Amino acid sequence: MADFLAPFLPVADAIAALLKPHAEVVIHDLGDGTIRHIAHRLSRRSPGDDSLTDVDGIETLDRPVIGPYPKTNPDGRSMKSVTAVLRDGRGRAAGLMCINLDVSMFETLQALSRDFLRFADATPRAAALFREDWREEVNDVVGAFLGERGTSLSAMQVDEREALVRELDARGVFDVRHAAGYVARVLGVSRATLYKSLKSVRGERA
Repeated sequence: MADFLAPFLPVADAIAALLKPHAEVVIHDLGDGTIRHIAHRLSRRSPGDDSLTDVDGIETLDRPVIGPYPKTNPDGRSMKSVTAVLRDGRGRAAGLMCINLDVSMFETLQALSRDFLRFADATPRAAALFREDWREEVNDVVGAFLGERGTSLSAMQVDEREALVRELDARGVFDVRHAAGYVARVLGVSRATLYKSLKSVRGERA
C-alpha cells in the first residue's frame, strides 16, 4: 500500500503549495497505520507517527470524500478539514489524504462582524474516523481553554498553565502512554516543567 501511495505525494505537495501558508496536507498509510507524508506541516506531527485512525467499522470509508469537518490545531487555531479516501487498483482503501485548512483568520473576521452577519453552517467532525486519536482530545481541550480565557500559549501565565493541566488531567489524558511528551510540546514547555505542574495539580486534589 505504501508504494501505491507514492503518486499521491506530489499531489499533496501541489495542494499545500497552492494554499500556502494556510493549509497542510497529510497522507495516512492505512496499511501500517502511520503518517506517510506531510506537506507544509502546521501540526506537530511527523512522517512515521501513528495515524491513530480507527479503521474498523467505519462506513464512511465507502465514500470517496469525508467532510468537511472541524478540527483544532495544537496551537489552538481552528481548522476546516476534508479527507479523500485513496484506493488501490482493486478498489480497496489504501490511504487517506487529509487537507487541513487554517480558518482562524476567518473566525476573527466573523467575530468582528458578528453584529452584522450570522453564520449557522456547522459541519460535525467525522467522529468515527478520529475517535481513537487522543491527540485530537488534547488539541480540542487546549483550543477551548485558550478561547475561553482569551489568551494564547505564548502568553499563558503559570497559574493558567496549571489550570489547563488540571483540565487535561481530569480528562484522563495523562493516563495515555506518551501523552505527557505530546502535551509538553503543545504547550512549549519541557517535560520537567509539565510534570512539575502536574504534581502541583494532583497535590491540590490530595
